[in-house]
Amino acid sequence: MRAARPLHAVAGIAALGLLLTACSAPDTGGGAAEPAASDAAEVPETPSEPVDLNILDVGGVLRLAQPAIEQFAADNPDVIDQVTFESGGAPDVVGTLKPQVETGNLQIDLVLTGNDALSAGIAEDLWVPVVEDFGDRITNQENYIDAAADMQELSEGYGVLLSWTPGGPLLSYNPDAVPESEVPTTPQELLDWAKANPGKFGYARPANSGPGRTWLQGLPYMLGDSDPRDPENGWDNTWAYLKELGQYVDTYPTGTGQVITNMADGTWSMTPITMGWDINPRTDGRMPNTIEVGEFDDYTWISDSHFAAIPEGLSADKLSAISLLLQHLLTPEANATFYDNGYHYPGPAIEGATLDLAPEESQQVIEEFGRDWYDEAIESHPVETQLDADAIVTAFDIWDREVGAGKFEGS
Repeated sequence: MRAARPLHAVAGIAALGLLLTACSAPDTGGGAAEPAASDAAEVPETPSEPVDLNILDVGGVLRLAQPAIEQFAADNPDVIDQVTFESGGAPDVVGTLKPQVETGNLQIDLVLTGNDALSAGIAEDLWVPVVEDFGDRITNQENYIDAAADMQELSEGYGVLLSWTPGGPLLSYNPDAVPESEVPTTPQELLDWAKANPGKFGYARPANSGPGRTWLQGLPYMLGDSDPRDPENGWDNTWAYLKELGQYVDTYPTGTGQVITNMADGTWSMTPITMGWDINPRTDGRMPNTIEVGEFDDYTWISDSHFAAIPEGLSADKLSAISLLLQHLLTPEANATFYDNGYHYPGPAIEGATLDLAPEESQQVIEEFGRDWYDEAIESHPVETQLDADAIVTAFDIWDREVGAGKFEGS
């Protein structure tokens, strides 16, 4: 694990929804001044007094969840006094959080993440077993749609799934540079195209990119590997393919944002993408609305989800408040806000969280920037969960050493 980078606060939200300025993580009282709960039985149904929460987002989850979190805080001033948000990179979570957990001096109360940092934290014993300890309080998990329930199993009880998407792998391409007749429909055609157009294809480091890890995990199904769920012993075709493809990739960005920039400014002409990372950047102008998306002839969706994970060592009052917050986020009304601007399309993970319950702005965005074939494609292709915690950490490690080494952007 690399040394942690500094984490930068992006916004603080008071209970009334007023923006606060925050340039570093506040002391949220999770250390010696506020003793950690030693047992779930110590946690009251509601906090004895309102708490301050510092939430770390390492998966872009706040794009979907922040309005619902802010609304809960505003509606429940007896539970939450103030919420402060920070952002960081998924690969840095262990290096940042582990010393806090080990010393009992927590500056972070809740982590919002994809499967990447969740898995890394499971491996390092950083998380509260939230389903075992508080499943009787977060009962709305019973209402997950089937695919989301399958993804929730991957959390091993250490995370609470908040949103779901079938993701990808799809191919984003610039039609000015790639005529429709030349858009690859098989991995081999993509390899041939990259060879003929070196430096014009790329993707981000999978350990810190939803489209990157979806591409990585989707290839074993397309390439006919012996065991798509065993990256160490069952991905011979995938590792050989990625190494060959890597000959024609100049650099691997450390996050998806740079992927979007590379596509928008013409540095790249093609990249693996997910539905959300196709829709959302076109809504806010980061990527031209002329960018198109193609499908492979034969592919399997790789589910992607956002989770909430609770660091070990929080006080009883904070655990109480977080349990109430997570229960709220899994109501149909709150979960429907996860349609957002298509960032994690579809987004909601709960039965009944339909588009008509989403904010009007979200409904308009999906109407204008969604693709009319997405919903049909979701129904017509098989869906598999991401790898379990140990396997995905192994896959990231192999990719970092054998595929991406020496080509990380800025390295």
